[in-house]
Amino acid sequence: MKKTHVSLFLLAMACGALHAQQGGITPEMMREISSSYQATPADKALRNAIGGNDLKKLALNQENRQAMDTHFSVKVNSKGITNQRSSGRCWLFTGLNVMRAKAIAKYNLPSCEFSQVYSFFYDQLEKANLFLQGVIETADRPMSDRQVEWLFKNPLSDGGTFTGVADVVGKYGIVPKEVMPETFSSENTSRISSLIALKLKEQALQLRDMVKQGKSKSVVAKEKTAMLGTVYRMLTLSLGVPPTEFDYTVRDDKGAPVAVEHHTPKSFFEKYGDPQLLSSYVMLMNDPSREYYKVYEIDFDRHSYDGHNWKYINLPIEDIKEMAIASLKDNTMMYFSCDVGKCLDSERGLLDLNNYDYASLMGTSFNMDKKQRIETFASGSSHAMTLMAVDLDAQGQPKKWMVENSWGASSGYKGHLIMTDEWFNEYMFRLVVETKYVPERISKLLKQKAILLPAWDPMFAPEE
Repeated sequence: MKKTHVSLFLLAMACGALHAQQGGITPEMMREISSSYQATPADKALRNAIGGNDLKKLALNQENRQAMDTHFSVKVNSKGITNQRSSGRCWLFTGLNVMRAKAIAKYNLPSCEFSQVYSFFYDQLEKANLFLQGVIETADRPMSDRQVEWLFKNPLSDGGTFTGVADVVGKYGIVPKEVMPETFSSENTSRISSLIALKLKEQALQLRDMVKQGKSKSVVAKEKTAMLGTVYRMLTLSLGVPPTEFDYTVRDDKGAPVAVEHHTPKSFFEKYGDPQLLSSYVMLMNDPSREYYKVYEIDFDRHSYDGHNWKYINLPIEDIKEMAIASLKDNTMMYFSCDVGKCLDSERGLLDLNNYDYASLMGTSFNMDKKQRIETFASGSSHAMTLMAVDLDAQGQPKKWMVENSWGASSGYKGHLIMTDEWFNEYMFRLVVETKYVPERISKLLKQKAILLPAWDPMFAPEE
């Protein structure tokens, strides 16, 4: 190498090193950073406390520990708290709970619970097919393509949305819980879900190779069907065999048997479920990061290939509250989802912005608003529950809300969670209401052509 070239090379290296230093932590920066910490006696005490304790306990706001008000001026009665155990099926429990509340009221039943594992079985099979078909249709793209990458990152999930409930029960019907009870794997879904997901990824690579080799669509489709047979067997071994017909004992409000009915899952759904589960409901969202009074649809945010994507009207929180109150006043529960982990006092079952004071503990502030939290993936819809009560003040404005949860009767407040209206504003995301509670000015928005958002949109995250 010539001397001139060597000099230029060394100069370039030096400039590169200087540029790297400008973005990295230099010794001078480290001195400035470390000197900003003053080892005061108060900080030493805090360090000792934080080092040996749960941050949540230390940040507990004692000024907000007064007796919790559990009175609600508007409340829909329910019978029996469900328990999803260690699974992400909150969306399914919530959707089925909305239906069972109607069945209990309509037939004056002492209690009622639909089999969650029956619906979950077909949900997992449908999601497996959705993934494999998506892989077939994108087989001509490289693995680095964002859609392909997203598919392989999301082959299967035990989470979901209300439209998933509607599509699955509409296609396969429902059965009573006693006809297909829970199994260990349905209550602890992580192991079987990870095994099926692993198998699906292996199968997906095989399907991509078949398409690249020029195999006919019929040959590829036949192979996909055989692959789904493997998934079906894995589901059967872990969740049980879905019944095709059964007898159901009808009981009066005292629990005494009055009749025995013979059903298929579809006929049971026609009588005790809600055949209009999708057509008579409207999905609402409060997402301030998007324009309000617009309809949005998230691509691939569905549970089955021939099902429906999650499509919703994005509205200000005040409009959503208006419809929620109208529904509750008419004794009708709703599918509701939120970011349940934020500010939750699980011992009392209270969701309140003032439950914890991390700012004082850490000597800083946390000031992002709802829009900013969504845009930075700091908050999103994480859990579905059944909205069942609201407490109104003298002017008819909400003070607090209550949901029926699916974490068992011993969790929270007798199996429920109570949230302040201020918390509702910040962390409520989705609500599904019957069309009869939707004002015309809102329902007419559905005539819009939905704005299609990509599968990796922040609002895709399924409730768990």
